[in-house]
Amino acid sequence: METLAFAKVEISLLDEERYQAYLAHPKLFYEELSSLKGGEWVFVDEIQRLPGLLNEVHRLIEKKRIKFAMTGSSARKLRRAGVNLLAGRALSRQLFPLTPMEMGADFDLEKVLETGSLPLIIQSETPEETLKSYAQSYLKEEIQAEALVRNLSGFSRFLPIAALFHGQTLNLANIARDAGVQRPTVQGFFEVLEDTLLVRKLEAYTSRLRVREKRKPKFYFIDPGIVRALKKERGPISAEQRGPLFEGLIYMLLEFQKEVFGAIEEIYYWSPAEAKLTEVDFLLKYEKRFIAIEVKSSENVRPEDLKGLQAINELNGIARRILIYRGSRDRTTEDGIEILSFASFVKLLQKQEI
Repeated sequence: METLAFAKVEISLLDEERYQAYLAHPKLFYEELSSLKGGEWVFVDEIQRLPGLLNEVHRLIEKKRIKFAMTGSSARKLRRAGVNLLAGRALSRQLFPLTPMEMGADFDLEKVLETGSLPLIIQSETPEETLKSYAQSYLKEEIQAEALVRNLSGFSRFLPIAALFHGQTLNLANIARDAGVQRPTVQGFFEVLEDTLLVRKLEAYTSRLRVREKRKPKFYFIDPGIVRALKKERGPISAEQRGPLFEGLIYMLLEFQKEVFGAIEEIYYWSPAEAKLTEVDFLLKYEKRFIAIEVKSSENVRPEDLKGLQAINELNGIARRILIYRGSRDRTTEDGIEILSFASFVKLLQKQEI
């Protein structure tokens, strides 16, 4: 566990001796911290292991005015335990992999697409081996130890198949068949991935336009390295792999922007049902306007790459249309579509102009 400069006391519930002590006597947690002064900080890691401690946290906040920073990797377990979630007394934030804005000159797009940007991986001298271990420990520590699924073997078969659908609309029946489980089980498995913060769901945009739009969601894993680890892919990225990985990276950066700065209200994808080959990867909703974003992993932009952004211009409220690609030359088309390099897109995020 990394040292946090602001914390007076740091508690890791991965420490088995401390975990067992609090498990047997939850009030011990209160007694150990009650001597702190009001306003001092306590950092608790892996709070989902002992959800009952949140009652003691509540007491310490109310009676002693102690401040807490708590991390955990399973919202599912906290909800199922029916515990005190400190409503009105706590802010909830999701941690993301490291972003280009945070890494600065150390950010390498190709390397991040290959092995991701989880801090654990970035610091590793053998990132591919660490990713493999991460995937295995997820099954052992998050799924098996916390008893989040009953059919662990089915979930293990499901994971690499789910990774194949990174950035795609889901065919649950096909996934269930390939994993050898029932369709409702697959639905539950995806809920586990969401609750353990490994994937995010992207809904289709629906409106009152004359066209009827698709409603199946897409799922994106939070990090390209996790996708490759679950699929047991190593080494250089193929052209076929690069597209979904690059698109998923852009989506996580947009989600980061939405959560940290709050200007973006919602993120959707757009795909009208009457035009099966027309789609826009991301539609950002603001108070009175939309920004449409298409992502291409190539280093050149072809006329057909612009079709989705041309079609969505009919949507009321479209303020900007942007295509992000891996080339280096920025330009604007005659009909107003901005073609931006990845580096230029990151600069817009830094300036909070998206």
